[in-house]
Amino acid sequence: MPKVSDLKRGDIVQIDDSPHIVKQLEARSPSARGAATLYKIRFDNLVTGQKSDASLKGDEFFAEADCLRVPVLFSYIDGEQHVFMNTDDYSQYSLDSDLLVDQFDYLTDSLEGITALLVDGNIVAIDLPQSVVLEITETAPAIKGASANARTKPATLSTGL
Repeated sequence: MPKVSDLKRGDIVQIDDSPHIVKQLEARSPSARGAATLYKIRFDNLVTGQKSDASLKGDEFFAEADCLRVPVLFSYIDGEQHVFMNTDDYSQYSLDSDLLVDQFDYLTDSLEGITALLVDGNIVAIDLPQSVVLEITETAPAIKGASANARTKPATLSTGL
């Protein structure tokens, strides 16, 4: 059972019989003497997608969620579902596009290094690799004489980002 002070971003804990992932974690030290450090934590429910916030003391405990992390490969899009293939046993998992809103712009065909979170054999979330390689498809023309001030220009990537 992890303590609140031991949690970090991406950890999965059990709250009210439902797995939640830690999205944000902020430690606050009160100015009063002897006061315990407070942690403001934002959770996402992995089953419903609902967000919740909690302010907790560092010595409180959470139950660990029963989930499995497996390496997957992004295969294809089937309507409103994104299909991922387990690289160990080649089984396929489908995930609603609504759950991938923030990650959709970084998914490319055959992207490796993705980790899927499985709860009761069903995929509930994915973790993307720390960096992805995307191709630049379009940029604005360079402005003559602007090389001393602005060394960057807007670009469009292969995923539309």
